[in-house]
Amino acid sequence: MAYSITLLVFFLLTITPISYGNLQDFATCMSFHSTSTSSSVVHSQQSSSYAYLLQESQQNPRWLNSTSLLKPSFIVTPKTQNEIQGAILCAKKHGLQVTVMSGGHDYEGLSFLCKNPFIILDLVDYRSINIDIENETAWIQSGATIGEVYYNIAKKSNILGFPAGLCPSVGVGGHFSGGGIGTMMRKYGLAADNIIDASFVDANGRILNRKTMGEDVFWAIRGGGGASFGVISAWKVKLVRVPSLVTVFTIHKSLDQEGVKLVHNWQYIASKLPEGLFIRVLIQQIDGVDSQGKVKQAEVLFNSLFLGLKTDLISVMNTNFPELALKTEDCTEMIWIKSVLYFTGYQKGEPLEVLLDRKTQYKSNFKAKSDFVVEPMPESVFQGISERFLHQKLVFMIMDPLGGKMDEIDEYEIPFPHRKGNIYNIQYIAKWDSNEGSKQYLYWIQNLYKYMEPYVSNSPRAAYLSYRDLDLGINQQGNYSSYRQAIMTWGTKYFKGNFQRLARAKHQIDPNNFFTNEQSIPPLCC
Repeated sequence: MAYSITLLVFFLLTITPISYGNLQDFATCMSFHSTSTSSSVVHSQQSSSYAYLLQESQQNPRWLNSTSLLKPSFIVTPKTQNEIQGAILCAKKHGLQVTVMSGGHDYEGLSFLCKNPFIILDLVDYRSINIDIENETAWIQSGATIGEVYYNIAKKSNILGFPAGLCPSVGVGGHFSGGGIGTMMRKYGLAADNIIDASFVDANGRILNRKTMGEDVFWAIRGGGGASFGVISAWKVKLVRVPSLVTVFTIHKSLDQEGVKLVHNWQYIASKLPEGLFIRVLIQQIDGVDSQGKVKQAEVLFNSLFLGLKTDLISVMNTNFPELALKTEDCTEMIWIKSVLYFTGYQKGEPLEVLLDRKTQYKSNFKAKSDFVVEPMPESVFQGISERFLHQKLVFMIMDPLGGKMDEIDEYEIPFPHRKGNIYNIQYIAKWDSNEGSKQYLYWIQNLYKYMEPYVSNSPRAAYLSYRDLDLGINQQGNYSSYRQAIMTWGTKYFKGNFQRLARAKHQIDPNNFFTNEQSIPPLCC
């Protein structure tokens, strides 16, 4: 989910080794573009702020102590668009690659690691949010987090919201440019479906908007991953109407025979429910044994947001999903912004200001993978999942229902193609402590992914870009003509029939492939 521009650099031109003089030249170059004091914007490896910025921004500690990749020569924290422009131009001039970090949530660490000398453009200080209540729009700088967006909207209105994700510390740069799945997508689509303009800085330092970048590039950055094309410095979005009260519930069940049957039945109705009702399924195992040392059954949660009152919700549930036996006392009515806190796991009574915390609540090493499902799976599949969750310490399987507005938007409207015909999305996650080895957890999630293969989408087996997974394939280092290789592996999985148009948009805005990483869109000419 973080806005990122490179992990491994696969570049067109040979970059000369970086000398101390070149590094000094970069810092000097930046001083001509900065309206702030140089030391407050450019942080070298010798500066006291460098280590703090590097550690605090990384939301997956799995990558923190990597020894196989370089650390950035500089971290640049721009406060103005001119400083963003300057960082690109100075890096390009002095042989440095550029990575851009919005919130630091890239699942594979593509925003803060590299095999070649590079800088991180950390947008932590570029995060203003301007809400236009009259026109129901907002301009949001890319360093803002989803939590900051929600908070600022709520401070201005109790009838407006925005359809984005659940984790408040995720940066909008990566989230918006990757698509943006959330609890209101069945009513209003993805975050990217609600973007109406953007401010963009390309590899030549040009500052562009929707009109000047052109519709092909504007199309590409809304779901195609901004990292491939340039730096999206800000987004203009249309806000959406929310009722004065919404209803939430979470039903906990054991993933035993009854729980398996409920999940199986959920598949048939979740994407067909009224579009204002979102019920996701969360299968989890947290500590595989109880206090007596007995193996614990995995738990399944039915976690829901309904854009309406609980009396109406109960009626809908009794008609469509009576097996869950939802009762009035299971439901809680609240204002929409409180439902945001509810889904993030904050305790009742927490102030809205917790949404302004840019740190992830519980950092842990993790690996994730994703799938899309086009037809309900047999009940036996969930029994097999239950068995695979036994003895595990911290593993999850999250299933988000599609349908509703997601079915109404054409798969070519933006690069995110997973529309009509898909009934739900799956995210698999394995987490582990920093003092544990990763091998067993990586093996577990790969084994689960292999087990699921016969039951999910195929030709291609689709995946969600924001749940980035380098196991799907990577660009080959130094291979400029990587379009064919990419479309045969990860490109079609993320984007299906939209990949070729993305590659042409890439050639239009960045033909020399300056913005590049292991899964960046390769340029395709003509």
